[in-house]
Amino acid sequence: MTKTRFLDTARRVIREEAEALALLADELDASLGEAVDLILGAQGRVIVSGIGKSGHIARKIAATLASTGTPAHFVHPAEASHGDLGMVTKGDVVLAISNSGEAPELANLLAYTQRFGIPLIGITSKPSSTLATHCDITLLMPKAAEACGTGVVPTTSTTMTLALGDALAVALMEHRAFSAENFRDFHPGGKLGAQLARVGDLMHKGDAVPLSGENTPMSDTLLTISQKGFGVVGVLDDDGYLTGIVTDGDLRRNMAGLLDLTAGEVMTKSPSTIHPAALAEEAVNVMNERKITCLFVVDPEGSRKVAGILHIHDCLRAGIV
Repeated sequence: MTKTRFLDTARRVIREEAEALALLADELDASLGEAVDLILGAQGRVIVSGIGKSGHIARKIAATLASTGTPAHFVHPAEASHGDLGMVTKGDVVLAISNSGEAPELANLLAYTQRFGIPLIGITSKPSSTLATHCDITLLMPKAAEACGTGVVPTTSTTMTLALGDALAVALMEHRAFSAENFRDFHPGGKLGAQLARVGDLMHKGDAVPLSGENTPMSDTLLTISQKGFGVVGVLDDDGYLTGIVTDGDLRRNMAGLLDLTAGEVMTKSPSTIHPAALAEEAVNVMNERKITCLFVVDPEGSRKVAGILHIHDCLRAGIV
């Protein structure tokens, strides 16, 4: 019975917060567009601030803005009163968050924005609060009960604030035509960075690439395979274009008189290739589907000019699985 009661409570909380998010979406008005325009027109950064649970949400909003093309950072309102106001300059936009709109720690920050004419956007649920009356633009959250059951623990309100911050960030991101590649520039680490890695970032280039000519004797081709360590060699025609590949399977199929043959006579023609700009995840999918461990990387113009080689282990080391 106890476990069932816990599950019922969890479901109730999630449903109540989901209903509040739907209400927030329905009640959004032109002020969101005004906030987007204000931030787009700013010469500086978005300074996000809040205290308590709102402060934790503010940090996340600042991080999301910064990673999606809108320069932003978090300033703690208490620290702002002790010198960190110097981080806020003309050209910036301040985004202040307080559900009640009466957080005393924000007072000096609000006064500072008014004194120096710094635009202020507020997120609050109280239209007549101190924060709302000091703002240039107020993003007002709808009235919705906290999901804690007592009405005092920030639950529904913080969920709505977080969603509103995401909505603001994505609206800005879409206006800037911010791409996955742009995101990777700001987020090269971790699983997300790995998922967005390009083949060109991981491939081996130059002398590391195992290559042989079509007319090269297999005795020399075997030396190249052994020296380069990929277990394969790419075969080039007289113009330097990739026409085939010699693999372990090709060697086994031509064991009889192998050393009397050339690379062009042993190779498998028209091997699978990939372009440097392709996602490394795409290369892994190709290798898995074809049950191979290497892909030659060719120029994207269709010339089949070899740019490098990618091994499945390169992808695994980068965290792409």
